[in-house]
Amino acid sequence: MFSSKEAHFIVLHDLDEAREALERELAQAEPALAPGLRRAREILAATARGGDEPKYRWARQALDAAGVDPRAEELKAIRALRQALPGLGLAAAVDLVKGVARG
Repeated sequence: MFSSKEAHFIVLHDLDEAREALERELAQAEPALAPGLRRAREILAATARGGDEPKYRWARQALDAAGVDPRAEELKAIRALRQALPGLGLAAAVDLVKGVARG
């Protein structure tokens, strides 16, 4: 059963089509375009791996959009996340803010 102490996110990485399209284009690309397509392939691969957990990435984006610094304004940050995701529990919002503040 879900509790309000946890934030439940479903993350979908459906990058296979994009990867395949890049490979097709790279196979038939003019020499001048190939370096850019290779770089796009590297960026896509890095995105697929992801550096940090998607929930913290979402929280960081939501806080940036709200113009709130989680290190300086923890309570405002918690409120901003709960407004951005109605139903987000207090404990889950606190966890997200602390995770984002840790960097």
